[in-house]
Amino acid sequence: SDWSSDVCSSDLEGSSEVLEAGGRPGGHLRSVCEEGFTYDPGGPHIIFSRNAETLGFMLSLLGPNVYRGRRGNKIFFKGRYVKYPFENGLYDLDPQDRFECLYHYIENRHPSPANLKEWIYHAFGTGIAEKYLLPYSEKIWKVPVDQMSLDWVEGRIPRPPLEDVIKAAVGVNTEGYVHQLDFYYPATGGIESLAIGMAREVRRIIPEFAVRHVCRIGDGWSVSDGRSERTYARLVSTLPIVEMTEIFEDVPPEVKEAAAALRYNSLLTVTIGLACRRLPDYTAIYVPDPKLIFHRLSLPGHFSPGNVPAGRSLIQAEITANAGDGVWELDDAELLRRVVSGLESMELVNSRDICYNRVFRAKYGYVVQDFNYRRHLEKVKSYFQSLGIALCGRNAEFEIPRSEEHTS
Repeated sequence: SDWSSDVCSSDLEGSSEVLEAGGRPGGHLRSVCEEGFTYDPGGPHIIFSRNAETLGFMLSLLGPNVYRGRRGNKIFFKGRYVKYPFENGLYDLDPQDRFECLYHYIENRHPSPANLKEWIYHAFGTGIAEKYLLPYSEKIWKVPVDQMSLDWVEGRIPRPPLEDVIKAAVGVNTEGYVHQLDFYYPATGGIESLAIGMAREVRRIIPEFAVRHVCRIGDGWSVSDGRSERTYARLVSTLPIVEMTEIFEDVPPEVKEAAAALRYNSLLTVTIGLACRRLPDYTAIYVPDPKLIFHRLSLPGHFSPGNVPAGRSLIQAEITANAGDGVWELDDAELLRRVVSGLESMELVNSRDICYNRVFRAKYGYVVQDFNYRRHLEKVKSYFQSLGIALCGRNAEFEIPRSEEHTS
């Protein structure tokens, strides 16, 4: 995740400073601590990695402030809480759904895929595809999945072994995505503790410097926030790449057009605190049902007990949206009403118990990799790389992080 702010600069001697748009570093790794509740407003973050060195580095930034948890994810399907991933929870389905998922996984005759929809059928069979993966994917991406490329699939959505699927169908316990079965999270302070630990290693951070204009000045760069100007020999940008073409001076029209064609979804989070111990001991709940406004729920108290006061509960709903779709334009009160209504229909909350609520909006949530995505992105990236600008982080590189789980 991109922890830093807008632009980091350094010269050959190694001196550097970070220009931070907000009042404190963090970016997506931001946490809120209010009324005893702690949570991540930009969506839940947990710490895990297949790479031992990377994992060790992240944990070293936290020192002793670490809690180790065990994944307890579920999928809400036809009123049941099915074990996650779906293919490892087939025994939780009713017999007919269980049969259809197993049968079509074994008797899978779908041809080699050319888009994400075809890949889901090809990799998982008709049953798992149509009951869970396709409706969930379209709910989170907000585009027909046959319009999405296969660029990001391999290595992110593993095809489960046939043996595991059969075991799951007959009730023998199996686990999928074992690299994230155990996870870490700050014991106190939320995921922002990770950014704070990293910020301690940075020599100089300038807060509340939102970059508005960048231009060449001699062999270096001038960077302005509209109030003051700073000059640098070299730039590393974590700005959203779709905004960089408007901030940097003299960007060619064809590069601006390519950036404007890049697609993304925005993210709304609604966080609700309850004045009682009511919620189940789950980490997250995936919700493919199109009638419910949210696609995923998380329970921060399972990330760390320090996130929730004794005798209380906390739940966060995530909603993908786009400007102009009607959901993004909903006011906070209506978003809260719809989320609470959905949670009550799932028998997770009672509105009388609500003692806290907050709504947050993030313009850049998920990158949408359609068929033109790679061509447009490479044109924009190549231009900035030709200027010697290094791109770093989710929004600047405009890639789906390998750690994210979007469909299974």
